[in-house]
This record gives sequence, structure tokens and C-alpha cells, in this order.
Amino acid sequence: MALTPSNMIELGAYAPDFQLPDPKSGQDVSLQEIKKSKGVLVMFICNHCPYVVHLEEALVQLGREYADQDVGIVAISANDAAAYPGDAPDKMALKAYPFPYLYDETQAVAKAYDAACTPDFFLFDEHLKCVYRGQFDDSRPGNGKPVTGNELKSAMSALLAGTPVSPDQSPSVGCSIKWK
Repeated sequence: MALTPSNMIELGAYAPDFQLPDPKSGQDVSLQEIKKSKGVLVMFICNHCPYVVHLEEALVQLGREYADQDVGIVAISANDAAAYPGDAPDKMALKAYPFPYLYDETQAVAKAYDAACTPDFFLFDEHLKCVYRGQFDDSRPGNGKPVTGNELKSAMSALLAGTPVSPDQSPSVGCSIKWK
């Protein structure tokens, strides 16, 4: 598995708008519907990537932990489902994430966010300006470090508290998005 780092968009960049289908509900969901009063976390993930699988339980826990907070959470898969059928919408619908898991079939949303890998995390404030883009934590498959989510959670806690998010951010790494 080739390690691909995130592109680290500029802090302050605006979240591109989107409306994508939720394979579980069959409904289209927009960024505006997900965003809450303090902001929104947009994650690019997929079903098959070992880096995402490594974090899957922690992502479920993150969703539960922040469900009643004033920051929305959404996951998006943009992988080419024809080449990677395990990432197809019908397989996405089987996941038990406590947040919407949307399918970007055209890959236009992933390109608009300059997403590069799975997982790739983008946290935006109430004005939809990027305050964090980086890794969940420094745990990786096989490196023996525990999955804590400390880097992303620290940024989310600062956002919720109305305090500045540290600009000292490390890129996420994972599998490349499987472009068509």
C-alpha cells in the first residue's frame, strides 16, 4: 500500500458546497444540512483502505462523542467503485457510522476539496473557513501507536470552545483516492 499524504489546503480556505447521495437513506444531503452553529468536519474515507479500517471504530466513537455538539460531521467516499467494488454505494450503506456517509460518484467534490488520501480530514468553522486539515492522530496500521484521535479532537475542542486552533498541523496519510 503506497502512502499518500494529504495536500494540506490553506487554512482559511472556504469549504466547497456540495449535495451528494447518502446510500443508506437514499436521500441527497448538502453541506448546509450537515453544518452546525460552530462548524463542520468533512472526512474523505472509503471502505477498503487499511488506514481507514485502522480508524473505523474510533471514527464511530468520534461520531457518537460529538453527535450532540455544535459541529456537524460527514464522511464522503470518492473512490472509483467500478475499479474498487468494495467501495460501492451498496457496501457503504452497510457501515454503521453515526453520521452521513455520502458517495461522490463524479469525484468533483473530492477535487474541489483537494482531497488526496483516505482518510483526509477537513474542519471548518461557522463561516465555513478551514481551521484544521491534517491527521486524526499519529497511529498507523502496524506502528504500534494507539488510536486516540488526539490531533483532530484537539482542533474540534478548540473550535467548540471558541479558541484558536493550533496552526501546527501534520498531514494525514493513507491510500490515495482511487481516481477514475
